[in-house]
Amino acid sequence: MTTMENTMTTLDYSGLNGPQKEAVSYGEGPMLILAGAGSGKTRVITYRIGHLLEQGVKPWNILAVTFTNKAASEMRERVSNLTGGAGSGIWISTFHSFCAQFLRVEGEACGIARHYTIYDDDDQKRVVRECLRELNLDEKKNKPSFFVNRISREKDNLMDAGSFFVHASSSGDPNKENLAAVYTLYEKKLRLAGAFDFGDLLLKTVELLHSYPSLCQKYQGRFQYLLVDEYQDTNRAQYLLTKTLAAQHKNICVVGDDDQAIYSWRGADIKNILEFERDYANVKVIVLEQNYRSTQAILSAAWQLVRNNQSRKEKKLWSQRQSQEPICVQQLPNEVSEAHWVSQKVKELVDEQGAEYAECSVFYRTNAQSRVLEDAFRQQEIPYLLIGNVRFYERAEVKDLLAYLKLIANPKDDISLKRIINTPVRGIGKSTLETIGYYAQNRSISIYEAIKEGELASGFTGRAQNGLALFSSLIDDWIRRREELSVSNLVREIFSKTKMLETMQEEAKADLEASARLNNVQELLNACEEFEEKSEDKSLFAYLEQVSLSTGLDNADQKKKGVTLMTVHLAKGLEFANVFLTGLEEGLFPLGEAQFDNDEIEEERRLAYVGMTRAKDRLFLTSSASRRIFGQTHWNLPSRFIQEAGLIIEPLAGEFTDEDSLLSRNVSAPVLAEERSVYCVGQRVEHPLFGRGKVTLISGSGDHLKVSVSFDSGVWKKLLIKYAPLKRI
Repeated sequence: MTTMENTMTTLDYSGLNGPQKEAVSYGEGPMLILAGAGSGKTRVITYRIGHLLEQGVKPWNILAVTFTNKAASEMRERVSNLTGGAGSGIWISTFHSFCAQFLRVEGEACGIARHYTIYDDDDQKRVVRECLRELNLDEKKNKPSFFVNRISREKDNLMDAGSFFVHASSSGDPNKENLAAVYTLYEKKLRLAGAFDFGDLLLKTVELLHSYPSLCQKYQGRFQYLLVDEYQDTNRAQYLLTKTLAAQHKNICVVGDDDQAIYSWRGADIKNILEFERDYANVKVIVLEQNYRSTQAILSAAWQLVRNNQSRKEKKLWSQRQSQEPICVQQLPNEVSEAHWVSQKVKELVDEQGAEYAECSVFYRTNAQSRVLEDAFRQQEIPYLLIGNVRFYERAEVKDLLAYLKLIANPKDDISLKRIINTPVRGIGKSTLETIGYYAQNRSISIYEAIKEGELASGFTGRAQNGLALFSSLIDDWIRRREELSVSNLVREIFSKTKMLETMQEEAKADLEASARLNNVQELLNACEEFEEKSEDKSLFAYLEQVSLSTGLDNADQKKKGVTLMTVHLAKGLEFANVFLTGLEEGLFPLGEAQFDNDEIEEERRLAYVGMTRAKDRLFLTSSASRRIFGQTHWNLPSRFIQEAGLIIEPLAGEFTDEDSLLSRNVSAPVLAEERSVYCVGQRVEHPLFGRGKVTLISGSGDHLKVSVSFDSGVWKKLLIKYAPLKRI
């Protein structure tokens, strides 16, 4: 018995409930753990790992994968504490981190450079813009973000550029042909730059495992036990990766909740968890239904909502936490009133009920909704933390320093070079860089290699020549010393020798924003030093990999004491004592066209369920009768999700008046009373502004008769018949 095994702590199972114990102690074979919100799934995973170690399984024979660095870090810490450090050899990471390390270790023998660069979303858009220019495609009509998203989805589905090109060529669809052309050129540029994007990490890993049988057997033999967290969020590439790794021993344990599958827009496929039992014979299914987070009132309403979905595994959460606190449902006249009401309610919770600001969170469906909330919170002097805005590593000054580090690690990285070759200003203008770029492109070499050849220097101005010489001299020196310099010292040198520090310090004397930029650079140094303290591999390459694989929530400063504002998508995995779920209106939540597609409406419903189940003690749902969008006021029905959850919302008195009625100033005469009486649910109607639609609800009578109409354009409106110029068709 090894020293590590001697230190194994005896596990105490007394804190686990029945289904949790069953999941933890299950033996050989595939297992599906359906873990409802707040049911202790992380506890089950860590205890199962501890149980496997107790049974004599070696740490290096276990692989556990999840979706965020934060979740992986928490899992590692829990396993370490639970086992007395005996689980330190277990591979616990995110999918992308696992693939990145796999490719660095095994890729070189398969023709993949060990020190490749990982491009983030911004880097990808820069490459796509270059592709659009070279292919003479108008960027205004062809948005880079569209191509980045489509390319990412194709890679998630294991469709490389070559396969997609063949598929598009036979489709006869010009849009697919354009995408194929951009995808092909995009891939060529990434390979020349020695770079991978996030999709590549999964795609290339799966390709290597399937192309090299001996390599596949090596990893299948090593990982005797595989645990996959948040399985409902896996895409096809992740599904095939885990299925491949588990093929030999079949000891795969997947944990997830189909009711919390909310990421189809980024490639996740709910079928992976719903059809898990088809993929493996004799699957053990365990359902965790006891919730340790929320009150029973919150859970009951959430279940009443999500049970309306057809594509789900039956489960019903319950809690021993009873509360007399009802769920508050409030309709407001408009989004400004809604934000004011939320801020007032937060004040009341803090001032009158002793809550902390950090115990409160406000969720919304789209980022655009945060502005009025921020305004209201500032007016009330309520501290808040906005999650999902500009991430720390996406701030310009931070990205500049990271671009230097990326270029030093990989001199073929043209995207990073273009970002900082004239930052700070060195007299290297756009035309100079374009000339070097054409020269490099014609010779299939990197821009840095072209600069080093020096053949073009004589054609440039003296200032440009000096700037290029200074730039290449600095980069050469740092490349030569990148193994001996710590990352933090390298950042200090870059900041100092490029004169960025001097410039920023001078600007900070008169500019608060410049002062904030200086603070961000200091925070980057802090991050580098923290990395050096905690990481076994302290190299520049390891640091860049960590940064590239970070996420918005990984970087969020959770220590700030303020109300958290975020989209519902970002709230998954979090919990707060007091939750405000705002903007519950048809057309907003559920969003737009999702109202008319069954799969999409089910995902919107799951998203609302996720928002509701973040609340521990109090849940507030709000809806606005009107909301200004792109300068126009829209009248919306309260979200169907309120009624489906078994909750009641009372319409505001005086909600629809002559002054507020749509097009009331353009109507020459009111509709006759006898004509109003013939409207019925399902009636097809036409409106001069909104087009054709269908009556979905009728309320009121006489001059106060109102109809709710679902227009074919996707807009929902509640109209006062007396003034609305509706025509029955």
